[in-house]
Amino acid sequence: MSTMCDDPKDVYSAACPCRDMLDLLANKWSALALGALEDGPRRFGALRARLQGVSPKVLTQTLRRLEDHGLVHREVYPEVPLRVEYSLTPLGRDANVPLAHLRTWVERNIDRFPGSD
Repeated sequence: MSTMCDDPKDVYSAACPCRDMLDLLANKWSALALGALEDGPRRFGALRARLQGVSPKVLTQTLRRLEDHGLVHREVYPEVPLRVEYSLTPLGRDANVPLAHLRTWVERNIDRFPGSD
């Protein structure tokens, strides 16, 4: 089986690099972290408080992955104690548009799903 992608923008192709980005954006914690940053920069503790139920380990992994893919910027301030803030990059703001629609759609339609009562 070839690892080359015939069309690098065909998300249905098994070797398409789009799949990694789709996997990242479809992840619950990624989508919620991006949404939590839409109103401006936040520190780790504020993000963790907003994303109820996420463990520190999972949040750290999620933020690192979002940063590695250019969706989140991590700013370290040389203060004592050290201060770190996370914010959306322009790419992260662009990705947040359809994710915001998805989050809103889920909230509006949750009662229509079996087992949601």
